[in-house]
Amino acid sequence: MVSMAKPRLADVLARTGAEVLNDAESLDFYAHDIYARGADLEAVVRPADKYQLAAGIRAATDAGHAVIPRGGGMSYTGGYTANAAGAVMFDLAGMDRVLAVDPVSMTVTVEPGCRWAALRDALTPLGLRTPMWGTLSGLKATVGGGMSQNGMFWGSGRHGSAVQSCTALEVALADGTLMALGKNHTRPYGPDLAGLFLADTGALAIKTEITLRLVREAECHGYASFAFDTHAQWLDATAEIERRGIATECFGFDPYLNAIRMKRDSLATDAKQLIGMMRRQGGFLKGLKEGAKVVAAGRDFLKNANFSLHVLTEGRIQAAADADIAAARDVAQQFGGREVENTIPKIVRANPFGPLNSILGPDGERWAPIHGLISHGRAQPCFDSLLALFTEHAGRMEALGIHYGTLVAAVGGGGTLIEPCLYWPDARNPVIEATIEPAHLKKVPKLATNAPAWALAQELKSAIIAIFQAHDAAHFQIGRAYPYRETLDPRADALLLAIKREVDPRGLMNPGSLGL
Repeated sequence: MVSMAKPRLADVLARTGAEVLNDAESLDFYAHDIYARGADLEAVVRPADKYQLAAGIRAATDAGHAVIPRGGGMSYTGGYTANAAGAVMFDLAGMDRVLAVDPVSMTVTVEPGCRWAALRDALTPLGLRTPMWGTLSGLKATVGGGMSQNGMFWGSGRHGSAVQSCTALEVALADGTLMALGKNHTRPYGPDLAGLFLADTGALAIKTEITLRLVREAECHGYASFAFDTHAQWLDATAEIERRGIATECFGFDPYLNAIRMKRDSLATDAKQLIGMMRRQGGFLKGLKEGAKVVAAGRDFLKNANFSLHVLTEGRIQAAADADIAAARDVAQQFGGREVENTIPKIVRANPFGPLNSILGPDGERWAPIHGLISHGRAQPCFDSLLALFTEHAGRMEALGIHYGTLVAAVGGGGTLIEPCLYWPDARNPVIEATIEPAHLKKVPKLATNAPAWALAQELKSAIIAIFQAHDAAHFQIGRAYPYRETLDPRADALLLAIKREVDPRGLMNPGSLGL
C-alpha cells in the first residue's frame, strides 16, 4: 500500500514555501522510474529555489527521513527509487532557470532542473553551447541529472561525458548546508573537490547550481553513414574514428536495433524533421531538397546494413567538416565498410531532443538499456560475450517474446559505449505513460503484466552487467543498478566511506545509491 505523509511532517515541509505532495496517486507516481518501482515515499517536495530546497532537506533529515533528488525522471537504474519506505523525494523540476550566461569568460550557470533542451534554446541565439550539450533524452532530462548520474551523446565524440563540461557546483548537504565547490572559469584548482560531487548519483549531496563551460556553436556540419558485415569491423571503425578525434558524434546500431528503428519510424516523419530544421535555419528550399532526398533514398539501405555506423562532424568552415567526413570515410573503407545514405545522422541532428516515444518498443514492449563504457582493446571480446549470452538464452527469450538490439557510440577519451537494449512484453508504468506523447501512446498496444518475461529480463540484465564487469567497464547512471564500490581498491573505498560520513553522517542522502 502507498503510505500517506504524516500531517506533522507535511506541515513542516510546507513551511519552507515549497509545494508538498502527499496524495496516494502522486506518491505512487514518484516511487517509479522508467524501469521499476521503489519503496513507498513519505512525501514529495517541489522547491522553487535553493533556499526552499535546503530548508526542506533540513526539515526532512531532522525528522529522520531519507532524502532523494529527482531531476527529469529519466532514470532506469534506480537513481532515485527508494530502498526503504519513508523517504522524502525532492522533485527539482521547478528549479529550472538559466541563472547567468557569461560570453566573455565562456561559462553558463543553471539550476539543476534546467533541461538540456531548454539550455540549448537559451544559448543558440547567442551562438553558444556547452561542449557536451545533452543526452538524447534532453527534452526531459536535466543538467542536474546529467551532473549527478553522468551521461553522453551530443558532443561526446569529441568532448567526452556530461561531467567533463562542468567547472563548478553548489550543493546542499544532508543537513541543509549550502556548499560551493570549484572555480567558475576552470577545473580543477587543486584537488578536484567539485569532481567528488559529480557522477555521485546524488549519494553525497543535491546540486543547487551548476556552472558549465561554453564553446562556440559550429557553423558547418558533415554527415556520413556506413554499413559493415561484422561486428568486428564495426567496432574497429568506431574505435579508430574516436582515436582520430574527427567526429563530434559517432554511433551505430546492430541489425536488431536497425530492424526496430525501421519498424518504429516513418519516412514522412524523417522528411518533416529535416524540413523543419532547415526552415529554422532560414533555408526552406534546402530543407525541401533534403526532405526529397530522404524520401528518394527510402529505408532500403538499412535492410542490408548489418551493422550501421553514423558519423557527424563540425567545423568553422564547410571544408573542415567535409575533411573530417573524408577521414571517417577512409577509416570505414579500411575496415571493410561501405557508404550508405546519410539519412539517420541528418534526422537525429535535425531534432536532437525529440519525443521520448522509444521508451516503449514498437509493439508496446517494455524497454531497458544496459550499457558499459569499454576500452577499445576490450570492446570486441566484450561484444562476443554478449552475443554468446543471447545465443545461450535464445530459446527462453523466444518463448517469452523477449528480444534485443544493441547501440554503440564513441566517447571522446573514454572508449566505446556498448548498450544492449532489452524488449519484453509487459505492462507499462505511470512514468512511461506520462513521458510518451499521448497521440503515440494511443497507437501502441497496452500489454498485460507478464511476470515470467519480467523475471527473465531481470536475469538477463544481471548477466549483461556481469559481462561488462568482467571486461572492466565503467558506467553512467550507476544508481542502484551497476556495481561501483566493488570495483574500488580497499583504501579508495575507505576514503569514499569517510567522505560519505563527513557530508552525510546519518546516511540519509539517497541511501543505497552508489552502493552507499
